[in-house]
Amino acid sequence: TLSMLQDKMQEYLVSGAQLGWLIDPQEKKVHVYRPDATVEVLDDPKEVSGEPVLKGFVLKLEGILD
Repeated sequence: TLSMLQDKMQEYLVSGAQLGWLIDPQEKKVHVYRPDATVEVLDDPKEVSGEPVLKGFVLKLEGILD
């Protein structure tokens, strides 16, 4: 379930992850997780940036959220 995945993302952050994207294709949303920050929810984005953790990396969501 989405709730279980959200809990797992929090576990990853506690374990040291610096960035996490939880992609929900049913709702066409991306939940962006970063340490010490509130979860950012993007509605039907065309792409998400990995900045500043993954400099220059952009994940294009065409075909994923369509």
